[in-house]
Amino acid sequence: MLESLITSKTRLRLLIKFFVNSKNHSHLRGLADEFGESTNAIRKELNNLTKAGILVKHSDKNKIEYQANIRHPFYTNIRDIIRKYLGLDMLLEQILERMGKVEQVILTGDIARGSDTGTIEVLVTGDNLNTEYINHLITRIEELIERKVIFTMASGRISTGGLILFDREAGI
Repeated sequence: MLESLITSKTRLRLLIKFFVNSKNHSHLRGLADEFGESTNAIRKELNNLTKAGILVKHSDKNKIEYQANIRHPFYTNIRDIIRKYLGLDMLLEQILERMGKVEQVILTGDIARGSDTGTIEVLVTGDNLNTEYINHLITRIEELIERKVIFTMASGRISTGGLILFDREAGI
């Protein structure tokens, strides 16, 4: 559906890259390699998004790095649209509904790095999680968001890695 509003596939991929996780950053050649596209097509979109203030750029040694402008007035709106497009809102809602006492929900893998490969890896932490519910949930979520979902369960808390979607202790 978002493809009908954002007709440039390169622009959509850039928005996913930088807005699924505000910590994601990259340079032109890295993006060209990751997307398998020409540097000219990516440069054009980076320039447009930077000129609009949606992305910011800064020099890192002899490379120019880009990342989402978290101070842009539409940053939160764009982030929420991208996360909704990827189905992360439905994913989180379904997990929290009947999983038990969930402590954290953390995105890992490609999607946390802003690469929409069609697979979403999720780490769910907590004690006495309803693993039976997860087995039924996988099929339901995959149909809802049209992506493959891989769940990993852990007890306790995880302090590093990934994009935190929910953290009971931190109030996120």
